[in-house]
Amino acid sequence: MRLRREQEVEIRKPPRFMPGERVRATQHIKNDGTYPGREIGENLVRKGDEGYVRDIGTFLQQFFIYAVEWIDRGTIVGMRARELVSLDNVEIPCSVETPANRGAAR
Repeated sequence: MRLRREQEVEIRKPPRFMPGERVRATQHIKNDGTYPGREIGENLVRKGDEGYVRDIGTFLQQFFIYAVEWIDRGTIVGMRARELVSLDNVEIPCSVETPANRGAAR
């Protein structure tokens, strides 16, 4: 069995999220043993939970780790960018008509 390795050094680019940004979890996050006071395997964050980025750190000088405060749960959990989606900076598809492109020549 071959292990998948992530080759991209994420910290070469700017962080995807900034402190104060509202985010939503895209998957369930369980305690892998690094979260104190909780059992291994216990759910820390559920898919769809909403929180706010409090701080940005790095891991292995390769990845950004976002400290996200989950208000409803009363916890702060370190998350990777792939586990989050922004609720403040939502990308609008090009097919959506906005005042800026309404009536523009096509």
